[in-house]
Amino acid sequence: MTNRVDQPRPLDLVGSPIHVGGVATGFEATLEYRVGDGHRQVTGTFTAGGGTGEHGQFHLTVEVDHAGFQADRLLVQVFEARARDGGEINVVTVPVLYGPHIVPGYYGYREHTVVKGDTLSALAKAHYGNAALYPRIVRANPDKITDPDRITPGQVLRIPIGS
Repeated sequence: MTNRVDQPRPLDLVGSPIHVGGVATGFEATLEYRVGDGHRQVTGTFTAGGGTGEHGQFHLTVEVDHAGFQADRLLVQVFEARARDGGEINVVTVPVLYGPHIVPGYYGYREHTVVKGDTLSALAKAHYGNAALYPRIVRANPDKITDPDRITPGQVLRIPIGS
C-alpha cells in the first residue's frame, strides 16, 4: 500500500491550522498523522479509503498553535499502524517551515521575484520597516538562500507576513 501527501509540499511555509491532504489507504481505512519538531508533537487518527485496498482522498485540518513547537522546521507525517504489532508502515514525511516562529502573528507570505540590485536587507526594510530583520526572509527560504549575501535575479522568495 502507498500513501501520498499532496499538501503541504516540502518546505511549504505553514501556520496553524496546517491543512494536510492527499490519497491513502489503511487497515480498516484508519491512518494516523503526526506533526512535530523533534521535541513536541500533535497526533491523531483519520480515515481514508475503504479499508480493503481502495485508495481515498483525505483532508485534515491540524491545529498546532497550542503545541509549543521550539523549531522553525516541522515534520508532517501520515502513516498506517501495522495491525499485527502497531508498528508504523507506509510512512510519508513532509518537512515544512512553521511561519509563526519566523514572523510574530504569521498569517501568510508574499512572493517577491528578485531583480538586479535587490538585497535581503532592502527587502526586509520594505516589508518589515527594519533592514536588520532580513534573517526572517532567509529562514523562510532555506532551499533558495544558502548565502544571505547572494541572491540572484529571477529567484522567487517568500516574504513571511505577520501582524
